[in-house]
Amino acid sequence: MPHLIFAPVSRPEPPGPDRSAIEAQLAVFAREVGSLWAAERTRSRELHRAVTSLEETYVATMRSLAQVVEEKDRTTAGHLGRTQRYGLALAGRVDPALAGRPDVAYGFYLHDIGKVGVPEHVLGKPGPLDEDEWTLMREHPAIGARIIEPIRFLTGAMEIVRSHHERWDGGGYPDGLAGEQIPLTARIFALADSFDAMTSDRPYRRAMPVEAALEEIRRGLGTQFDPHVAAEFLTMAATGEFMTVSPDPVLPRPLAEAS
Repeated sequence: MPHLIFAPVSRPEPPGPDRSAIEAQLAVFAREVGSLWAAERTRSRELHRAVTSLEETYVATMRSLAQVVEEKDRTTAGHLGRTQRYGLALAGRVDPALAGRPDVAYGFYLHDIGKVGVPEHVLGKPGPLDEDEWTLMREHPAIGARIIEPIRFLTGAMEIVRSHHERWDGGGYPDGLAGEQIPLTARIFALADSFDAMTSDRPYRRAMPVEAALEEIRRGLGTQFDPHVAAEFLTMAATGEFMTVSPDPVLPRPLAEAS
């Protein structure tokens, strides 16, 4: 039987893709991606502006409440701005990153915001407070923390407001925290707040001389105050750095822009 030989059959190649059609499709795709990117950028800018505006509104409300406190207690006029500036200067020595945080600046400025919940006859009493009045006064850090707590971007401010009357030895209020349980920002601010309180007139006493106030701080190292932070404060005070501080507060740019 003869052998059959099959010759390969040549089939035509399928037509290749149309290069111009592909390029046209890619151009359409690129335009669509570009349009989507531009739209997303626009939405992102609009959202950023909305968040910034909301934060500005919240902060403006907090500032207004802080000013209400100063109006209720005229004996502490200028206290909020001065202590904020003392605190920021000290923070710059202890931990420079803290001094650049807007929430820290606002925490220092808003530290007494809880006094809106303290009766005026207690705030402005022209004499030492009795035990019942002190009980009311000691509520202001917790009241202030509750006011600020719902505002998420002021979380760092809230711990200053709540803890700035805690003591290194655990004898402060409202939580009886001790040592490094106390947030560093609150330990820093405790120095600023105490120094300004001692060197300002009150209805029941005249302001202390600066050197007497510094001596009180020296005596409080390791008991009332964080010894490291207090030592930095005393070093700064020795240079006269606190003697020309302005009572005007530092009002940082909106937190959304700073973050």
